[in-house]
Amino acid sequence: MDVVRQWIREARSIAVLTGAGVSAESGVPTFRDALTGLWARFDPRELATEDAFRAHPQRVWDWYAERRQALAGVEPNAGHRALAAFQARHPGRMTLITQNVDGLHQRAGSTVLALHGDLCTDRWLDDPKPCCNRRPPQPGRPPRCATCGNWCRPAVVWFGEALPETELMAAEAAAESCDLMLVVGTSGEVYPAAGLVHQAHLAGSRVVIVNPEPSALDGLADAQVRERAAQCLPLLLED
Repeated sequence: MDVVRQWIREARSIAVLTGAGVSAESGVPTFRDALTGLWARFDPRELATEDAFRAHPQRVWDWYAERRQALAGVEPNAGHRALAAFQARHPGRMTLITQNVDGLHQRAGSTVLALHGDLCTDRWLDDPKPCCNRRPPQPGRPPRCATCGNWCRPAVVWFGEALPETELMAAEAAAESCDLMLVVGTSGEVYPAAGLVHQAHLAGSRVVIVNPEPSALDGLADAQVRERAAQCLPLLLED
């Protein structure tokens, strides 16, 4: 831990990649853990693809509405707050990249590259026509444009969809230019996000894995911190 703290103090540019483990400490269920109760009989691809939404828009909308409701009582934990505080104290030194869609980093005060989108906001399913933005969507499950019928959908990245280009390009640039990459609470099995760690490693950056469990990226690590983010990040990131 002391060695990692020293690396953080010395680094001119830090990239941080966070995954579901960070939010799990706040009580946010992982994607698959959210498939409980009524939803346990569904395969994730029946609820998280464009085809699924077009075939069963109300079903998919209701699942995401339930996930949004579950976030209502959830607060950022000490790990989220430590990252936000470091960014505030050291403007420009840390690029925070997340696979999470729950918005907890943003609520803690961080500036974030959200690779997989934002669960709590909507966007149009099809390219919007002028009528779509002329007035608020017509309420429904899902809401739709009252003129052309275009549906609103959750602003998350579904299976088979590309990551948002602007965010991905910025994340790749941060991975290739950082002195230190912290990989926090991610299994390292989801690409292209996990590929950022490979990019940082190949570019000569030190890589630190922060995770109480083994990950698929451990072989790239210069150091491993086998603790939960909410426990260790406040200590690692204090000045």
